[in-house]
Amino acid sequence: MQLLSTYVYAAVRSRVAELRHRAERGDSPVPTAVIIFGLVAVAVIVTGIALTKARDWMTNIPDHKDPVETK
Repeated sequence: MQLLSTYVYAAVRSRVAELRHRAERGDSPVPTAVIIFGLVAVAVIVTGIALTKARDWMTNIPDHKDPVETK
């Protein structure tokens, strides 16, 4: 019985060590930071374009003139 339990223990331990060695560790923080930086840069550009378009639109609105009464 002890031989069987030793065999099972060794087999399980070997398999766990193999799984830990091959484990997917996920993405590194560097690509994630680059992606976030890229998204922020695109957001800043889009916001700048929208701000410029809105400013141009506001400056093209004609000045207010009081209505003239006609008799």
